[in-house]
Amino acid sequence: MSSSSSASERILLRPHHGLCIGFFEGRGYSAEFVRHMTEVIAVLEAEDPEITLVTHCDALCAACPHNHGGVCTSADKVSDYDNGVLSLCGLHAGSALRWSVFRETVCAQILEKHLLHTVCGGCRWEAVCAAKEDA
Repeated sequence: MSSSSSASERILLRPHHGLCIGFFEGRGYSAEFVRHMTEVIAVLEAEDPEITLVTHCDALCAACPHNHGGVCTSADKVSDYDNGVLSLCGLHAGSALRWSVFRETVCAQILEKHLLHTVCGGCRWEAVCAAKEDA
């Protein structure tokens, strides 16, 4: 994703990444992953583009070491995270909405109800998110 992306360009986003983005603090799998995630988040926040929720590799997955040719090697685990977010937020794969609306929905339906562990139980980053959630 380049910084020249326009708000009219729809971004594909895994539902559970709506949680990851909110807790991101510049740590990740690699320097390239952190750089890429920082760039994607900057576009989401600056441009509030329309996103489409998908249950396959998305804009953030491009620099993930679990992405092998567009297939996630952790697909079963992250599919559970995606389905949890979709269910709690009353959304479905293919839903299209503005980033800000999705972010607000995730906050209202998961974070404000203290359901992070319900979705993210077992995630390797869960402790980072839980610490920020409790702060």
